[in-house]
Amino acid sequence: MSTSTFSGAHRRYVKSLYRRMLTDSLNWTVHRELWRRRALIIRAEFEKNRNVHDPRQLAVIFDKAEADLARNQHPDPVISPLFPGGTKWYVYSLPFPGIIINSFLLTK
Repeated sequence: MSTSTFSGAHRRYVKSLYRRMLTDSLNWTVHRELWRRRALIIRAEFEKNRNVHDPRQLAVIFDKAEADLARNQHPDPVISPLFPGGTKWYVYSLPFPGIIINSFLLTK
């Protein structure tokens, strides 16, 4: 196992930032082959800063990346149909089970 100066929280943050940037860039493109070019550019940006170990310099890099992500965020992101906010989320919502049981018992 390799030793590193970064904590697990730092690694999770970097992975989260990377995935959010990829997801947002995918929201802007329709075709995957066009998106792939942008994904490679994002990867190159992360690889360029891979060997930065100074916490102050990392904070500046993260702030810049978060600002870029917020500035370029898609106004209407793609949401999977079955996820909250998707087109099929609660289309046929059922009433609470207690209401169904009570109405069933009252009709007998």
